[in-house]
Amino acid sequence: MAAEPDQVVVITGASSGVGRACAREFAGRGYALVLAARRAEALEECADDVRGRHGAPVLVAPTEVTDAKAVDDLARHAVACFGRIDVWINSAAVAAFGPLEDVPHDVFRHVLDVNVLGCVNGARAALRVMREQGHGTVVNVSSVVGAAVVPYNTPYVLSKAAVRALGGSLRQELRLAGQCDVHVCTVLPATMDTPFFRDAANYSGRAVTPMAPVYTAQRAAKTIARLARHPRREAYVGPAGRVLGIQAKLMPGFVERVMAHQMDRSHLSHTRTAPPTDGNVLRPSPEPAAETGGWHGRRRTAVRRAGAATVASALAAGVYARWSARRRGPA
Repeated sequence: MAAEPDQVVVITGASSGVGRACAREFAGRGYALVLAARRAEALEECADDVRGRHGAPVLVAPTEVTDAKAVDDLARHAVACFGRIDVWINSAAVAAFGPLEDVPHDVFRHVLDVNVLGCVNGARAALRVMREQGHGTVVNVSSVVGAAVVPYNTPYVLSKAAVRALGGSLRQELRLAGQCDVHVCTVLPATMDTPFFRDAANYSGRAVTPMAPVYTAQRAAKTIARLARHPRREAYVGPAGRVLGIQAKLMPGFVERVMAHQMDRSHLSHTRTAPPTDGNVLRPSPEPAAETGGWHGRRRTAVRRAGAATVASALAAGVYARWSARRRGPA
């Protein structure tokens, strides 16, 4: 067995997007990395990148997160190689856009299998190690849509709400077991600049455009790294996501109406069509793996922030109107 490094992190979904950004972030902080995803070649590219940048020790472990035995093996390989697991990040996720009745059953089911059971399998494997060693942090990547739902992305929304609930249940179990040094944190990113939209299944007939504002994957990685150092229950990525989560809690019906309009108006294009595709749900995407999706350019970001400001203003106006009505009381 190799000598133990100071800290060890296991990252699922490490080949692209937020997972790949986490690999860079944690390597820069001196962690040894265990990288897991479906595509071995994409993982090797990521491993070469972080070795070249930071000289980080890396174990590449191609893994299907829906396979509980494969995830258990991932944990065993991590411990065999590095002696411990300090942080486990469940970031593997897929999505399928379209009305509920138009998303094929097998695609819908596999989104839930990857996003929910993938997190469950990862948490079980990680907590088994962390309970024994007496410390560790599991970070489950949910989404702001787990708090503020949107239409035409039902399997993803459902899965991310379940991931958020999973975190709460696991925290309760750890508390009741008296394991105060083992933590479960949930991250709720807003829209991220990743290949997520390019690779998603789509049965809407319309091209998918990220909903404003768009944040970098590095921003999510930095939030996750802070949670690894200072664990807390939940953390939003991006102020727009945090505001939306609060508003959804205060006035869910109003937020549902606004988000439905925003999704239909700007998230799914009215001018560009898209053929039906199962994307990367049932099999890995043939497109090159990447951290970014090309949505965070200055001009695009400015336009999307302007759109987000309009939505935020509408939500704020709704809050004020309800507050005023309650204050006045019945006529």
